[in-house]
Amino acid sequence: MREQKKPLLILMVDDNPENLRLLGAILEQEDYATAFAINGEDALHFVSAEKPDLILLDIMMPGDDGYAVCRKLKERADTKRIPVIFLTARTESADIVRGFETGGVDYVTKPFSSAELLARVKTHLELKRAREEIKTLRGLLPTCAWCRRIRNEAGEWESIEKYVQEHTEADFSHGMCPDCLEEKFPALAERLRKQSG
Repeated sequence: MREQKKPLLILMVDDNPENLRLLGAILEQEDYATAFAINGEDALHFVSAEKPDLILLDIMMPGDDGYAVCRKLKERADTKRIPVIFLTARTESADIVRGFETGGVDYVTKPFSSAELLARVKTHLELKRAREEIKTLRGLLPTCAWCRRIRNEAGEWESIEKYVQEHTEADFSHGMCPDCLEEKFPALAERLRKQSG
């Protein structure tokens, strides 16, 4: 039986409780799980225990500002790949560039539009998932040495063709390599050599 997927977790970091309430209401309508922190210290403490899929991070907060928090997240091996979207009232080009330089992937200006916020969240969650799939496809995949099936994320065994088609845009056309043709069908291999040659 397939395990039901957990909702994606978004950590909201803002010192304004009203902003946290509004963000939570918007995100929870789209079935995202939410957690909140009211300052950078709380956010860093939270990610030590649980890894969110994405962080919405206010820039202007008491103590460490959003830039400092993002920099600390990107310095840690266990949190550096979590996408950070800055929430800011600042719209100066220098502020936006500074956000990207500290490791943010995007920004949403306050007051924010819920449609824009959700579009940016969805985009960066999809990009994160795609990067993870690429990393998986570049890494070692558990395959059966006998039947060549592959173990998927749920721990179930399926054909390599099905796995690759579900995780990439690749499609398969089946044929037979010259070595297998020679081993399995030597007469046909001989005939094809004579025809081509």
